[in-house]
Amino acid sequence: MKLPFKIDLTGQTAVVTGGSGVIGGMFCRALAACGATVAVLGRSAEKSEAAAQAIRGKGGKAFGVTANVLDRESLLSARKEILSRTGGINILINCAGGAVPGAAIPQDRLAEAAPGEKTFFTADMDRIHKELDLNIYGTMLPTQIFGECLIGQTNANIINIASMGSDRPLTRIAGYSAAKAAVANFTQWAAVYFAKSGVRVNAIAPGFFHTTQNHSLQYNPDGTPTVRSGKILRSTPMERFGEPEDLIGALLYLISPKGSSFVTGVILPVDGGFMSYSGV
Repeated sequence: MKLPFKIDLTGQTAVVTGGSGVIGGMFCRALAACGATVAVLGRSAEKSEAAAQAIRGKGGKAFGVTANVLDRESLLSARKEILSRTGGINILINCAGGAVPGAAIPQDRLAEAAPGEKTFFTADMDRIHKELDLNIYGTMLPTQIFGECLIGQTNANIINIASMGSDRPLTRIAGYSAAKAAVANFTQWAAVYFAKSGVRVNAIAPGFFHTTQNHSLQYNPDGTPTVRSGKILRSTPMERFGEPEDLIGALLYLISPKGSSFVTGVILPVDGGFMSYSGV
């Protein structure tokens, strides 16, 4: 993997939740390229181990661990396995999360709803509840389970994944925006709580990224941007979607044992200027 810059994580262990996903997997590869031993944590044993095997195939150190970030017992079991294999944990990346299918509201404004169309008033609150759980509880619970292991460790770091929705509510995705706002708030709370215990807590807030999962939402079948994509691109001064690799530099900076040793409680946007643009 080509890194924008390299830091030395030799001898350190990193746990990455959602480690078999697109962004989580990329973070795992970047950490391993810097010398860390990476525990690739995910719900699917097969996918987690496949991601770890790919890292080992490039000369890195990694192993797959099965756990559900919403299940305490599975996380406790994962912690026991990781500690038995590595002896300690230095870095926790809470990457599990995302939008839940069926939780979005179809229109930006109620007045735009077509007759008979689903609105906020008929939204599936069970799906929204799942979205809230996945993003905020799925960040808090791993922090509780693994965070204790970081106390007293070299370069102890927790990195959460926030969003543009953390700073301002995004239309249509009420549950996701609320959950990511909670992630940002929890990041700052945890930064204060752990500050004198030697653990730094920060978050990365990705802007709008071009991923395989989002491709059909961003582009029409003929390759032109969808209406929603057009709005996003017009509001992004760099006028493009981010690529997953654009997040690596932010991750390495925030966990750098030298470059960011006095940085905690930061929500770092990686957004092509989206949060800076007022629209005029």
